[in-house]
Amino acid sequence: MTRSADKIIVALDVPSKNDALRLIEQLRGGISFFKIGLQLYTAEGPEVVRAVLATGAKVWLDLKLHDIPNTVGRAVESASDLGVQMLTIHLFGGSEMIRAAVAARKSKMSILGVTVLTSSSEQTLHEIGISNKPGDQVLRLAKLGVENGIDGVVASPHEIKSLRAAFGNKIAVQGIRPTWAKPDDQKRFMTPREALEAGADYIGIGRPITKHPTPREAVEKILDEISE
Repeated sequence: MTRSADKIIVALDVPSKNDALRLIEQLRGGISFFKIGLQLYTAEGPEVVRAVLATGAKVWLDLKLHDIPNTVGRAVESASDLGVQMLTIHLFGGSEMIRAAVAARKSKMSILGVTVLTSSSEQTLHEIGISNKPGDQVLRLAKLGVENGIDGVVASPHEIKSLRAAFGNKIAVQGIRPTWAKPDDQKRFMTPREALEAGADYIGIGRPITKHPTPREAVEKILDEISE
């Protein structure tokens, strides 16, 4: 695999375990890291995580845990037992919840803190009582997460440079759209090349690959676009 391919995490935004395993098989040899989010996990539960790990792939379990500290801590323990490489918690849960998550980890699993969703705009934040602009809120939450022990931050690619300047932690970004793909519901997005040049450690890409008639061709087009 190329260095760029190592940084791509394909979101398994599909309805079933069989769909997920078929997609992984199509991308075998090109992509080795996959994200399991709420749709697939709700449909199939932890068994789909075990099935994906059994293929030799790495897993980012993107559940954005946000609950009382005890509940989040127990969920982190369960994720550790599954053997995933990365897990997300939502930093809106506050310092006590974040510390509970970090303390509950039983493996080398990285805990990443979700800041502001890539579908959120300044208007979205105002609707829920937050006066900050998205970029300022991302930095505020990232600081809270880093101070309480998280390993990395999840944000939009627009915040990569400010996050890199303020923190040395791992940065995973979503809201990635190749030049040939529709933005869909993403508000703060960049192309894969722009995000990597800005300093992202990982870029999560879903629908441009999963909705493409030939997912492997979509990955190849993305890698070509990055290398041009």
